[in-house]
Amino acid sequence: MSSTKLEKLAAQLEASDAYRVLRRLVDVPAYNEPDPELRASGRLRSGVYIDVETTGLDSSTDQVIELALLPFEFSLDGQIFAVHSGYGGLRDPGIPIPAEITQLTGIDDAMVKGQQLDNGKIEAVIEPAHLVVAHNAAFDRPFAEQLHPLFETKAWACSINDVPWREEGLGVAKLDYLACQFGFFYDAHRAGDDCRAGVHLLSKTLPTSGRLVLAELLDRARRKTIRIWALGSPFDSKDKLRERKYRWNGGEDGRPKSWYRDIDESEFDKELEYLKSEIFSGHLPDLPTDTINAFNRYSSRA
Repeated sequence: MSSTKLEKLAAQLEASDAYRVLRRLVDVPAYNEPDPELRASGRLRSGVYIDVETTGLDSSTDQVIELALLPFEFSLDGQIFAVHSGYGGLRDPGIPIPAEITQLTGIDDAMVKGQQLDNGKIEAVIEPAHLVVAHNAAFDRPFAEQLHPLFETKAWACSINDVPWREEGLGVAKLDYLACQFGFFYDAHRAGDDCRAGVHLLSKTLPTSGRLVLAELLDRARRKTIRIWALGSPFDSKDKLRERKYRWNGGEDGRPKSWYRDIDESEFDKELEYLKSEIFSGHLPDLPTDTINAFNRYSSRA
């Protein structure tokens, strides 16, 4: 059956509230055409969507087995323009790929044997980028920074944490689930396919606020947050801190053994008052803090 006839059938189904139609994601060379003034003014920005496949979840012990980079042009109001040819490659991790990773990604030992990533091509894509975006940047960024130091110098954003999916009525932020909610599907768990799906998702309009996904992501990525270390907090306050979304650091990477929380800069004074009254019995010690922005957020260096 021709694509025209299939599309007519899809339209008939969509006209009824009894059906939802998913369309296979195809390559989109451009989502908008910028006016000549925007391009001439230099106000177009360069973004790169990144995805890595790895032998496991721990960047200190596991290895990258596939990297994909997909560059795209965007404006500061969240519109996406041209999507360019990127780079993707396999990498021999030097260790056997666990069976569950092969089952998830389809990548096995034979596929990666002797394969290495091309640093020159990575640099050509990343060097001009103003922003690197990943779906779960807290996972991808530490692995990427081990591959090449250039990733450490870039601003990063996360299409999970920097978009208020729950507030928009979407309680699950997995990429394949979000794709279905926005009417498309793709072959998940290969890095290149995930990148194309990620950029496509950024082009969509959020269902409640009516804002572009990328516009929301950019606003949140620009925010400065403060990490407060509740160093020396009494042991019996641990449940209160956990309920207030503090997390425990057990001394990893030379950081203090302490509860900590990342908060928006505007909430800093309010949080100190809470700690003073509820945790430290009215006497607030000089607590360590870290400033976090797009250049160190989601990095293990933060």
